[in-house]
Amino acid sequence: MHGSPVTIVEEAFRCYRSQDLDAALPLYADDFTFTSPQDDHLDKAAFFRRCFPTADRFREQRLLHVTPADGELVFAHYEYELTTGGRYRNVEAITVRDGLIREVQVFFGGRV
Repeated sequence: MHGSPVTIVEEAFRCYRSQDLDAALPLYADDFTFTSPQDDHLDKAAFFRRCFPTADRFREQRLLHVTPADGELVFAHYEYELTTGGRYRNVEAITVRDGLIREVQVFFGGRV
């Protein structure tokens, strides 16, 4: 995909929410890694097997801010509501290089 890192990150979030795997896969580099408080450096295959299919846990998810930090790093601040109740906010530090998402680091926020 061509576009700014912010555009690519926004598209990745759209793909996740709609569970459009075919559109999502080309957004991520082959050497992609995903880290969160629950996951330690998952590779691309593990991320798409374990994390990508979880969108049905959310009643709602909306991006609050998608902010470039430099030429490659984008911060995505979002709020979500679980189907089981509870509203939360997280921040992701997402590295986009050469038009591909290379790394995602998730920082869990608290209940809103």
